[in-house]
Amino acid sequence: MEKKHSLLEILWTSLRLGLTSFGGPVAHLGYFRDEYVDKKKWLDDKTYADIIAICQFLPGPASSQVGIAIGMLRGGFFGGIISWFGFTIPSVVVLVLFAMLYQTFTLGDAAWITSLKVVAVAVVAHAVLGLGKKLTPDRPRLAIAIVAALVMLLFPSAIVQISVIIAAAILGFFMFSRNAETNVQPFSVSITKKQGVAALSILAVLLIGLPIVAQAVSNTYLTIFDIFFRVGSIVFGGGHVVLPLLEQEVVPNGMVTSGEFLAGYGMAQAVPGPLFTFASYLGTMISGVTGALVATVGIFLPSFLLIIGALPFLSELRSRSSFQGILTGVNASVVGILLAAFYDPVFTSGIMNGAHFGLAVILFALLHFWKKPAWMVVIVGVVLGEIIHFLFL
Repeated sequence: MEKKHSLLEILWTSLRLGLTSFGGPVAHLGYFRDEYVDKKKWLDDKTYADIIAICQFLPGPASSQVGIAIGMLRGGFFGGIISWFGFTIPSVVVLVLFAMLYQTFTLGDAAWITSLKVVAVAVVAHAVLGLGKKLTPDRPRLAIAIVAALVMLLFPSAIVQISVIIAAAILGFFMFSRNAETNVQPFSVSITKKQGVAALSILAVLLIGLPIVAQAVSNTYLTIFDIFFRVGSIVFGGGHVVLPLLEQEVVPNGMVTSGEFLAGYGMAQAVPGPLFTFASYLGTMISGVTGALVATVGIFLPSFLLIIGALPFLSELRSRSSFQGILTGVNASVVGILLAAFYDPVFTSGIMNGAHFGLAVILFALLHFWKKPAWMVVIVGVVLGEIIHFLFL
Protein backbone atom coordinates (compact mmCIF):
# COMPACT_ATOMS: atom_id res chain seq x y z
CA MET A 1 0.00 0.00 0.00
CA GLU A 2 2.84 2.34 0.87
CA LYS A 3 4.48 1.53 -2.47
CA LYS A 4 1.27 2.37 -4.32
CA HIS A 5 0.93 5.59 -2.39
CA SER A 6 4.54 6.46 -3.21
CA LEU A 7 3.93 5.89 -6.95
CA LEU A 8 0.82 8.08 -6.90
CA GLU A 9 2.78 10.79 -5.12
CA ILE A 10 5.51 10.56 -7.76
CA LEU A 11 2.89 10.84 -10.52
CA TRP A 12 1.15 13.85 -8.99
CA THR A 13 4.38 15.68 -8.20
CA SER A 14 5.93 15.09 -11.63
CA LEU A 15 2.66 15.99 -13.39
CA ARG A 16 2.53 19.29 -11.55
CA LEU A 17 6.11 19.97 -12.61
CA GLY A 18 5.24 18.99 -16.19
CA LEU A 19 2.47 21.58 -16.24
CA THR A 20 4.51 24.45 -14.80
CA SER A 21 8.21 23.92 -15.66
CA PHE A 22 8.81 26.49 -18.39
CA GLY A 23 12.20 27.80 -19.45
CA GLY A 24 14.35 24.88 -20.58
CA PRO A 25 16.58 22.33 -18.85
CA VAL A 26 18.44 24.71 -16.53
CA ALA A 27 15.14 26.11 -15.28
CA HIS A 28 13.76 22.56 -14.96
CA LEU A 29 16.60 21.64 -12.60
CA GLY A 30 15.70 24.67 -10.49
CA TYR A 31 12.06 23.59 -10.34
CA PHE A 32 13.16 20.04 -9.42
CA ARG A 33 15.36 21.23 -6.58
CA ASP A 34 12.59 23.38 -5.14
CA GLU A 35 10.11 20.49 -5.27
CA TYR A 36 12.16 17.35 -4.60
CA VAL A 37 14.83 18.73 -2.24
CA ASP A 38 13.28 21.71 -0.44
CA LYS A 39 9.58 20.82 -0.30
CA LYS A 40 9.34 17.01 -0.53
CA LYS A 41 12.78 16.32 0.97
CA TRP A 42 13.01 13.11 -1.05
CA LEU A 43 16.79 13.63 -1.27
CA ASP A 44 19.40 16.04 0.02
CA ASP A 45 21.36 18.66 -1.88
CA LYS A 46 24.46 16.51 -2.25
CA THR A 47 22.59 13.55 -3.73
CA TYR A 48 20.71 15.86 -6.07
CA ALA A 49 23.96 17.46 -7.25
CA ASP A 50 25.46 14.01 -7.84
CA ILE A 51 22.47 12.96 -9.95
CA ILE A 52 22.78 16.10 -12.07
CA ALA A 53 26.49 15.45 -12.56
CA ILE A 54 25.81 11.89 -13.73
CA CYS A 55 23.13 13.00 -16.19
CA GLN A 56 25.45 15.64 -17.64
CA PHE A 57 27.79 12.81 -18.65
CA LEU A 58 25.10 11.06 -20.70
CA PRO A 59 23.59 11.80 -24.11
CA GLY A 60 19.93 12.73 -24.01
CA PRO A 61 17.74 15.29 -22.21
CA ALA A 62 19.48 16.03 -18.90
CA SER A 63 16.43 17.35 -17.03
CA SER A 64 14.28 14.37 -18.05
CA GLN A 65 17.06 12.00 -16.99
CA VAL A 66 17.34 13.72 -13.61
CA GLY A 67 13.58 13.29 -13.15
CA ILE A 68 13.78 9.63 -14.16
CA ALA A 69 16.68 9.02 -11.74
CA ILE A 70 14.86 10.67 -8.84
CA GLY A 71 11.74 8.65 -9.64
CA MET A 72 13.82 5.45 -9.61
CA LEU A 73 15.41 6.33 -6.28
CA ARG A 74 11.96 7.03 -4.83
CA GLY A 75 9.92 4.20 -6.39
CA GLY A 76 12.20 1.82 -8.28
CA PHE A 77 11.91 1.21 -12.02
CA PHE A 78 8.17 1.98 -12.09
CA GLY A 79 8.87 5.17 -10.16
CA GLY A 80 11.22 6.26 -12.95
CA ILE A 81 8.63 5.54 -15.63
CA ILE A 82 5.88 7.37 -13.74
CA SER A 83 8.14 10.34 -13.03
CA TRP A 84 8.96 10.63 -16.74
CA PHE A 85 5.31 10.24 -17.76
CA GLY A 86 4.05 12.98 -15.46
CA PHE A 87 6.75 15.44 -16.47
CA THR A 88 6.45 14.72 -20.19
CA ILE A 89 2.78 14.09 -21.01
CA PRO A 90 1.49 17.72 -20.80
CA SER A 91 3.83 18.99 -23.55
CA VAL A 92 3.26 15.81 -25.60
CA VAL A 93 -0.49 16.44 -25.64
CA VAL A 94 -0.11 20.13 -26.57
CA LEU A 95 2.37 19.44 -29.40
CA VAL A 96 0.29 16.59 -30.85
CA LEU A 97 -2.79 18.83 -30.88
CA PHE A 98 -0.76 21.64 -32.46
CA ALA A 99 0.44 19.30 -35.23
CA MET A 100 -3.13 18.14 -35.92
CA LEU A 101 -4.32 21.76 -36.12
CA TYR A 102 -1.39 22.65 -38.36
CA GLN A 103 -2.34 19.89 -40.80
CA THR A 104 -6.08 20.46 -40.64
CA PHE A 105 -6.11 24.22 -41.13
CA THR A 106 -2.93 24.56 -43.24
CA LEU A 107 -1.30 26.89 -40.74
CA GLY A 108 1.97 27.14 -42.62
CA ASP A 109 1.17 30.60 -44.03
CA ALA A 110 -0.28 32.04 -40.80
CA ALA A 111 1.55 35.09 -39.43
CA TRP A 112 1.83 33.57 -35.95
CA ILE A 113 3.55 30.49 -37.38
CA THR A 114 6.12 32.80 -38.98
CA SER A 115 6.51 34.47 -35.57
CA LEU A 116 7.22 31.09 -33.96
CA LYS A 117 10.07 30.59 -36.42
CA VAL A 118 11.49 33.98 -35.38
CA VAL A 119 11.14 32.93 -31.73
CA ALA A 120 13.24 29.86 -32.54
CA VAL A 121 16.00 32.15 -33.89
CA ALA A 122 16.12 34.11 -30.61
CA VAL A 123 15.98 31.02 -28.40
CA VAL A 124 18.73 29.15 -30.24
CA ALA A 125 20.95 32.26 -30.31
CA HIS A 126 20.48 32.55 -26.55
CA ALA A 127 21.30 28.85 -26.13
CA VAL A 128 24.48 29.17 -28.22
CA LEU A 129 25.77 32.03 -26.07
CA GLY A 130 24.80 30.33 -22.82
CA LEU A 131 26.42 27.03 -23.73
CA GLY A 132 29.45 28.82 -25.16
CA LYS A 133 30.17 30.63 -21.89
CA LYS A 134 29.83 27.42 -19.90
CA LEU A 135 31.45 24.85 -22.19
CA THR A 136 34.10 26.88 -24.10
CA PRO A 137 35.65 29.20 -21.48
CA ASP A 138 39.20 28.94 -22.89
CA ARG A 139 40.90 29.05 -26.31
CA PRO A 140 41.44 25.29 -26.83
CA ARG A 141 37.78 24.49 -26.27
CA LEU A 142 36.70 27.50 -28.31
CA ALA A 143 38.89 26.23 -31.15
CA ILE A 144 37.18 22.82 -31.02
CA ALA A 145 33.79 24.54 -31.16
CA ILE A 146 34.76 26.70 -34.15
CA VAL A 147 36.16 23.75 -36.11
CA ALA A 148 33.05 21.69 -35.31
CA ALA A 149 30.83 24.52 -36.59
CA LEU A 150 32.83 24.90 -39.80
CA VAL A 151 32.74 21.17 -40.53
CA MET A 152 28.98 21.02 -39.94
CA LEU A 153 28.36 24.06 -42.14
CA LEU A 154 30.42 22.62 -44.98
CA PHE A 155 29.28 19.00 -44.67
CA PRO A 156 25.85 18.98 -42.99
CA SER A 157 24.76 15.42 -42.22
CA ALA A 158 24.00 13.20 -39.23
CA ILE A 159 27.00 10.97 -39.96
CA VAL A 160 29.36 13.96 -40.04
CA GLN A 161 27.92 15.19 -36.74
CA ILE A 162 28.60 11.87 -35.05
CA SER A 163 32.13 11.92 -36.49
CA VAL A 164 32.68 15.42 -35.11
CA ILE A 165 31.60 14.28 -31.63
CA ILE A 166 33.93 11.25 -31.75
CA ALA A 167 36.85 13.40 -32.93
CA ALA A 168 36.18 15.90 -30.12
CA ALA A 169 36.14 13.05 -27.59
CA ILE A 170 39.57 11.90 -28.79
CA LEU A 171 40.94 15.45 -28.63
CA GLY A 172 39.46 15.89 -25.18
CA PHE A 173 41.20 12.76 -23.94
CA PHE A 174 44.62 14.06 -24.99
CA MET A 175 44.10 17.76 -24.26
CA PHE A 176 42.10 17.97 -21.04
CA SER A 177 42.60 14.78 -19.01
CA ARG A 178 45.57 16.17 -17.07
CA ASN A 179 43.59 19.16 -15.81
CA ALA A 180 40.50 17.20 -14.75
CA GLU A 181 39.17 17.42 -11.21
CA THR A 182 40.45 14.56 -9.03
CA ASN A 183 38.44 14.99 -5.83
CA VAL A 184 35.07 13.55 -6.95
CA GLN A 185 32.66 12.17 -4.35
CA PRO A 186 31.43 8.57 -4.83
CA PHE A 187 27.81 7.90 -5.77
CA SER A 188 25.78 4.96 -4.42
CA VAL A 189 22.63 3.54 -6.04
CA SER A 190 20.43 0.49 -5.59
CA ILE A 191 20.59 -0.60 -9.25
CA THR A 192 22.90 -3.61 -9.67
CA LYS A 193 25.68 -3.87 -12.20
CA LYS A 194 23.88 -6.83 -13.79
CA GLN A 195 20.82 -4.68 -14.42
CA GLY A 196 23.09 -1.96 -15.78
CA VAL A 197 24.80 -4.36 -18.17
CA ALA A 198 21.42 -5.71 -19.33
CA ALA A 199 20.15 -2.16 -20.07
CA LEU A 200 23.29 -1.21 -21.97
CA SER A 201 23.14 -4.48 -23.91
CA ILE A 202 19.56 -3.74 -24.98
CA LEU A 203 20.67 -0.25 -26.05
CA ALA A 204 23.54 -1.66 -28.12
CA VAL A 205 21.39 -4.34 -29.76
CA LEU A 206 18.72 -1.79 -30.73
CA LEU A 207 21.28 0.71 -32.02
CA ILE A 208 22.85 -1.91 -34.26
CA GLY A 209 19.77 -3.93 -35.16
CA LEU A 210 17.11 -1.30 -35.72
CA PRO A 211 18.70 0.33 -38.81
CA ILE A 212 19.23 -3.11 -40.37
CA VAL A 213 15.67 -4.26 -39.72
CA ALA A 214 14.18 -0.89 -40.73
CA GLN A 215 15.99 -1.05 -44.06
CA ALA A 216 14.98 -4.66 -44.67
CA VAL A 217 11.33 -4.21 -43.65
CA SER A 218 9.46 -1.33 -45.27
CA ASN A 219 7.33 -0.13 -42.33
CA THR A 220 6.65 3.52 -41.50
CA TYR A 221 6.44 3.04 -37.75
CA LEU A 222 9.62 0.98 -37.60
CA THR A 223 11.40 3.69 -39.59
CA ILE A 224 10.11 6.37 -37.21
CA PHE A 225 11.18 4.38 -34.16
CA ASP A 226 14.63 3.77 -35.64
CA ILE A 227 15.19 7.47 -36.42
CA PHE A 228 14.12 8.79 -33.04
CA PHE A 229 15.79 6.02 -31.05
CA ARG A 230 19.14 6.73 -32.75
CA VAL A 231 18.79 10.47 -32.19
CA GLY A 232 17.88 9.98 -28.52
CA SER A 233 20.93 7.75 -28.09
CA ILE A 234 23.63 10.07 -29.39
CA VAL A 235 22.55 13.66 -28.67
CA PHE A 236 24.86 15.40 -26.19
CA GLY A 237 23.89 18.80 -24.84
CA GLY A 238 20.12 18.54 -24.31
CA GLY A 239 17.07 19.59 -26.24
CA HIS A 240 18.51 22.35 -28.43
CA VAL A 241 21.22 20.09 -29.80
CA VAL A 242 18.60 17.57 -30.94
CA LEU A 243 17.53 20.12 -33.58
CA PRO A 244 20.26 19.56 -36.20
CA LEU A 245 20.18 15.77 -35.91
CA LEU A 246 16.41 15.58 -36.27
CA GLU A 247 16.46 18.11 -39.11
CA GLN A 248 18.94 15.96 -41.04
CA GLU A 249 16.83 12.86 -40.44
CA VAL A 250 13.34 14.08 -41.37
CA VAL A 251 13.63 17.13 -43.68
CA PRO A 252 15.91 16.00 -46.57
CA ASN A 253 13.90 12.79 -47.09
CA GLY A 254 10.61 14.71 -47.24
CA MET A 255 9.01 13.40 -44.04
CA VAL A 256 8.33 17.03 -43.03
CA THR A 257 9.12 20.33 -44.75
CA SER A 258 11.61 22.85 -43.38
CA GLY A 259 8.74 25.22 -42.57
CA GLU A 260 6.81 22.54 -40.68
CA PHE A 261 9.97 21.64 -38.78
CA LEU A 262 10.72 25.21 -37.66
CA ALA A 263 7.08 25.94 -36.77
CA GLY A 264 6.98 22.92 -34.47
CA TYR A 265 10.31 23.83 -32.91
CA GLY A 266 9.04 27.33 -32.20
CA MET A 267 5.86 25.95 -30.64
CA ALA A 268 7.93 23.60 -28.48
CA GLN A 269 9.39 26.70 -26.79
CA ALA A 270 5.92 27.73 -25.62
CA VAL A 271 5.13 24.59 -23.65
CA PRO A 272 6.51 23.39 -20.31
CA GLY A 273 8.46 20.17 -19.90
CA PRO A 274 11.29 18.68 -21.97
CA LEU A 275 12.10 19.98 -25.44
CA PHE A 276 12.55 16.38 -26.61
CA THR A 277 8.74 16.22 -26.88
CA PHE A 278 9.33 18.02 -30.17
CA ALA A 279 9.51 14.39 -31.36
CA SER A 280 5.79 14.04 -30.59
CA TYR A 281 5.01 16.90 -32.98
CA LEU A 282 7.19 15.42 -35.73
CA GLY A 283 5.71 11.94 -35.26
CA THR A 284 2.22 13.40 -35.65
CA MET A 285 3.20 15.30 -38.79
CA ILE A 286 4.69 12.12 -40.27
CA SER A 287 2.04 9.55 -39.33
CA GLY A 288 -0.65 10.84 -37.00
CA VAL A 289 -1.15 10.06 -33.31
CA THR A 290 0.35 6.58 -33.65
CA GLY A 291 3.44 8.15 -35.19
CA ALA A 292 3.60 10.55 -32.23
CA LEU A 293 3.48 7.65 -29.76
CA VAL A 294 6.20 5.73 -31.62
CA ALA A 295 8.45 8.80 -31.96
CA THR A 296 8.02 9.78 -28.29
CA VAL A 297 8.84 6.32 -26.97
CA GLY A 298 11.71 6.04 -29.45
CA ILE A 299 13.45 9.26 -28.45
CA PHE A 300 13.06 8.80 -24.68
CA LEU A 301 13.73 5.04 -24.39
CA PRO A 302 17.53 5.52 -24.63
CA SER A 303 17.35 7.84 -21.59
CA PHE A 304 15.86 5.05 -19.48
CA LEU A 305 18.39 2.49 -20.71
CA LEU A 306 21.30 4.88 -20.19
CA ILE A 307 20.23 5.86 -16.67
CA ILE A 308 19.78 2.21 -15.66
CA GLY A 309 23.04 1.27 -17.35
CA ALA A 310 25.13 4.17 -16.13
CA LEU A 311 24.21 4.63 -12.48
CA PRO A 312 26.04 1.53 -11.19
CA PHE A 313 29.25 2.42 -13.08
CA LEU A 314 29.48 6.20 -13.29
CA SER A 315 30.64 6.70 -9.71
CA GLU A 316 33.90 5.01 -10.63
CA LEU A 317 34.13 6.64 -14.07
CA ARG A 318 33.61 10.15 -12.69
CA SER A 319 36.76 9.85 -10.64
CA ARG A 320 38.86 9.09 -13.73
CA SER A 321 40.55 12.09 -15.28
CA SER A 322 40.55 10.50 -18.75
CA PHE A 323 36.75 10.23 -18.76
CA GLN A 324 36.38 13.84 -17.64
CA GLY A 325 38.75 14.91 -20.42
CA ILE A 326 36.71 13.09 -23.06
CA LEU A 327 33.52 14.81 -21.95
CA THR A 328 35.21 18.20 -21.91
CA GLY A 329 36.03 17.78 -25.60
CA VAL A 330 32.56 16.50 -26.45
CA ASN A 331 30.87 19.42 -24.70
CA ALA A 332 33.00 21.90 -26.65
CA SER A 333 31.98 20.30 -29.95
CA VAL A 334 28.33 20.60 -28.92
CA VAL A 335 28.67 24.39 -28.95
CA GLY A 336 29.97 24.33 -32.51
CA ILE A 337 27.24 21.96 -33.70
CA LEU A 338 24.61 24.23 -32.22
CA LEU A 339 26.22 27.29 -33.82
CA ALA A 340 26.02 25.63 -37.24
CA ALA A 341 22.37 24.71 -36.61
CA PHE A 342 21.67 28.32 -35.65
CA TYR A 343 22.62 29.41 -39.16
CA ASP A 344 20.99 26.55 -41.06
CA PRO A 345 18.12 25.78 -40.73
CA VAL A 346 17.11 28.17 -37.92
CA PHE A 347 18.26 31.56 -39.21
CA THR A 348 17.88 30.84 -42.93
CA SER A 349 14.28 29.60 -42.48
CA GLY A 350 13.17 32.02 -39.77
CA ILE A 351 14.48 35.41 -40.96
CA MET A 352 13.03 36.54 -44.27
CA ASN A 353 13.32 40.34 -43.99
CA GLY A 354 14.45 43.22 -41.80
CA ALA A 355 11.25 43.20 -39.74
CA HIS A 356 11.81 39.55 -38.80
CA PHE A 357 15.41 40.29 -37.82
CA GLY A 358 14.33 43.24 -35.68
CA LEU A 359 11.77 41.07 -33.91
CA ALA A 360 14.41 38.39 -33.30
CA VAL A 361 16.72 41.02 -31.75
CA ILE A 362 13.95 42.17 -29.38
CA LEU A 363 13.14 38.61 -28.34
CA PHE A 364 16.82 37.77 -27.85
CA ALA A 365 17.24 40.84 -25.63
CA LEU A 366 14.25 39.77 -23.53
CA LEU A 367 15.80 36.33 -23.05
CA HIS A 368 19.44 37.30 -22.62
CA PHE A 369 19.44 40.69 -20.90
CA TRP A 370 16.03 40.96 -19.23
CA LYS A 371 16.05 37.25 -18.27
CA LYS A 372 12.42 36.72 -19.24
CA PRO A 373 11.16 33.10 -19.39
CA ALA A 374 10.85 31.39 -22.76
CA TRP A 375 7.06 31.05 -22.55
CA MET A 376 6.68 34.81 -22.07
CA VAL A 377 9.03 35.48 -24.99
CA VAL A 378 6.89 33.21 -27.18
CA ILE A 379 3.75 35.19 -26.31
CA VAL A 380 5.51 38.53 -26.93
CA GLY A 381 6.90 37.19 -30.20
CA VAL A 382 3.51 36.10 -31.51
CA VAL A 383 1.80 39.36 -30.49
CA LEU A 384 4.52 41.59 -31.95
CA GLY A 385 4.66 39.38 -35.05
CA GLU A 386 0.95 39.93 -35.66
CA ILE A 387 1.39 43.70 -35.24
CA ILE A 388 4.36 43.77 -37.62
CA HIS A 389 2.49 41.66 -40.17
CA PHE A 390 -0.55 43.98 -39.99
CA LEU A 391 1.39 47.24 -40.21
CA PHE A 392 4.32 46.46 -42.50
CA LEU A 393 3.90 43.18 -44.40
